[in-house]
Amino acid sequence: MTETTIGIGGAAESTDMVLNIGPQHPSTHGVLRLRIVLDGERVQHAEPVIGYMHRGAEKLFEARDYRQIIMLANRHDWLSAFSNELGVVMAVERMLGMEVPERAVWTRTLLAELNRVLNHLMFLGSYPLELGGITPVFHAFREREELQTVMEEVSGGRMHYMFNRVGGLKEDIPAGWTGRVREAVASVRSRMDVYENLVLGNEIFRGRTRGIGVLSADAVHAYGVSGPIARASGVDFDLRRDEPYLAYGELRDTLKVVTRTEGDCLARFECLLEQTLNSLELADACLDRLAGLEPGPVNQRLPKVLKAPEGHTYAWTENPLGVNGYYLVSKGEKTPYRLKLRSASFNNIQALTELLPGTLVSDMVAILGSLFFVVGDIDK
Repeated sequence: MTETTIGIGGAAESTDMVLNIGPQHPSTHGVLRLRIVLDGERVQHAEPVIGYMHRGAEKLFEARDYRQIIMLANRHDWLSAFSNELGVVMAVERMLGMEVPERAVWTRTLLAELNRVLNHLMFLGSYPLELGGITPVFHAFREREELQTVMEEVSGGRMHYMFNRVGGLKEDIPAGWTGRVREAVASVRSRMDVYENLVLGNEIFRGRTRGIGVLSADAVHAYGVSGPIARASGVDFDLRRDEPYLAYGELRDTLKVVTRTEGDCLARFECLLEQTLNSLELADACLDRLAGLEPGPVNQRLPKVLKAPEGHTYAWTENPLGVNGYYLVSKGEKTPYRLKLRSASFNNIQALTELLPGTLVSDMVAILGSLFFVVGDIDK
């Protein structure tokens, strides 16, 4: 007969605990689940569990024609709808060998940068909120509302703009619209020092983020991380400069690729803030160029049934959250044979398996929030 002594209470100290963060959790920006193994208050292992929002968009692309897939494409990252549309129409235009009118090129560039500011403002406001600072998010939504107003005026949509078309844009911009955009951009820029003073100047915020969640440049390359998160780790890569598309080739003097070397949560926030300021400058440069262009078309006349020639192509853009790519395969039909979507958040979130082990549970939300992801962009 064997006797077994069971200790009550004390035995738990030597046992690893498995904890689920999410899928319904305020700091996961949607239904993301983190399965973490704890030793006391320190994380030993972290596994992002994804797929709760999976809609099968890539399969749906195969059952929609080239006009309809724009609607599907602009929804995976709901904070960057205009930028999402761009990749699809650019891929189809490249397959068709189509030239887009100059006015459409500059208007697309302007709207892409306004969309980038809208995306970044959401994270500039929500990240301090996750660390206990409620005030910045009210400022962020005020600035977003000014830009949302002009985006809604030109496109008719507040979240899903559906303004891009194969060959250009849906329609020309309204009379006097560029003047209202210039006023909105100036108004938002005049209040951006709020984030410098209220957030970066806050010693509690700096204490919670400096030196926390350091992501090395090697890890960035290994996981395919891109966007502001990669640049905060010293990876100097931006498609707008390195492989220019739209009008970015002519904006080299204005475009500034913001980098940091620390790779921590604070560096990621600083990159995001500085990049927002640069996007406002790029928007002004686009407005100046549009003012000097002669009136003209903003789209190409298309056949009733649009078919891409047989072949394949890859179009990638520098979305607000990172590299967004579409690999399009056509069999000469009116629908894609295959359209593979490479979304930024999917790669970026995998870095959590590298970042979280060894950190304290109290720092987990700070690290998670600093990766600036959208769950729909992960799951597609």
